[in-house]
Formats: sequence, C-alpha cells, structure tokens
Amino acid sequence: MRFDIITVLPGLLESPFAHSILQRAQKKGVCEIVVHNLRDYANNKHKSVDDYPYGGGSGMVMQIEPFAACIEQLQEARKYDEVIFMTPDGTTLNQTIANNLSTKGNLMVLCGHYKGIDQRIRDVFVTRELSIGDYVLSGGELPAAVLVDAVVRLVPGVLSDETSALSDSFQGGLLDAPVYTRPADWRGNKVPDVLLSGNEGAIHAWRDEQALARTKERRPDLLDE
Repeated sequence: MRFDIITVLPGLLESPFAHSILQRAQKKGVCEIVVHNLRDYANNKHKSVDDYPYGGGSGMVMQIEPFAACIEQLQEARKYDEVIFMTPDGTTLNQTIANNLSTKGNLMVLCGHYKGIDQRIRDVFVTRELSIGDYVLSGGELPAAVLVDAVVRLVPGVLSDETSALSDSFQGGLLDAPVYTRPADWRGNKVPDVLLSGNEGAIHAWRDEQALARTKERRPDLLDE
C-alpha cells in the first residue's frame, strides 16, 4: 500500500510517520508513505501557494496550479484508487471507511491550509472528502496522519497479532470491552474473576456483555445504526 501526501508543511508529518506502527509498517515494506512539499510546485520565485479569495473576505486560499501540477505528476507515475481531501466539511472518518481504504493500493491525500483550497481542485481531482470531527484545525496535516494511522494498522502484516485489530472498538459496531493485565490485584482493585478462569467460552461471553453495556452507556447512537 502507498500513501502520497501533498502538504505545504511536510515537517509537520515527520514525527507521526517515523515512530511506532507506521515506522514498522514502512520498514517491513508493507506500506510506503511519501510526503510531497507543495511549494516545490509553485510557479513563482517566492514559492507562495496561496492568494486572496475572489469576492473578498478574510483569510487566504490555496491556489490551483501547485496542487494540479503535483497531482498530475503523481498520476503519471501510478493509478490512484482515491484522491482524498481532508476537510471539516467532509464525511466523518469511521472504522468502516478505514476498513475499506485498507484494501486499496494507492491513495493520495491532499492537506489544505489557510482558509482552504480552490474549489476547482476539489471538483476536478478529489474523489473522496474526509473529516476527523466537527471542529477546525490549522491544516489538514494532522487529520492526514490520523487517516494514515487508522488505515495502515489494518493492512495484513502490519500488526504483530493480526487478530488484534479485529477486536478494536467499532469493528463489530460496538465499543471494546474493558481490558486488564498484571497485577491481578492492585490496591484492592481486582481483575474480574472470569478473566482468570481460563474458561474461554465464559470469557468471550463476558467480553460481549461488557462491550454491549459500554456501548449502551457511552455511544447508544451506534446501536441505533
């Protein structure tokens, strides 16, 4: 799987992609993450990629030409399953979308900044628009990192225990059950006896009950769906 990420702030993505699961995925050769500096495609000596909005108003808008030049150059090299724009007015990212994207081969991700990007880039090139929540950040870099992490961990060969992702919250439409590890008794707070019983059937039943109870309490909307 390959991610090509277009951003005006490539340094902001260095740390998320250089640690933990994303680092291991790249070292294993399971995933390739390439960050492209949008300023390299600017057509002016100052390498600026934004301009004032038509019609007036506050803020600056990212220009068409740098994005178009970068996107078209990348598309000459390979076919992309999706060209994704991270934006607050996109579809909210969820586990179902992450599962779907994890089956793809090549994904391109556009990171906006300033007031946003020229609508014509969205109209001509973008195939999917995603949000990570109903709030606004300074740019699309952190949402892009969230997207990549959510997707890559689902790719076979990334996690040491490939069944681990299957029991995550939201995979079965429910939140995950509580989890415990050693010590079995910490300051009088004990691990539920069933988890120490060795009875796999009872343990699975307990986890199912706890997952349902936690979902009813915290995210009843998931049950409505």
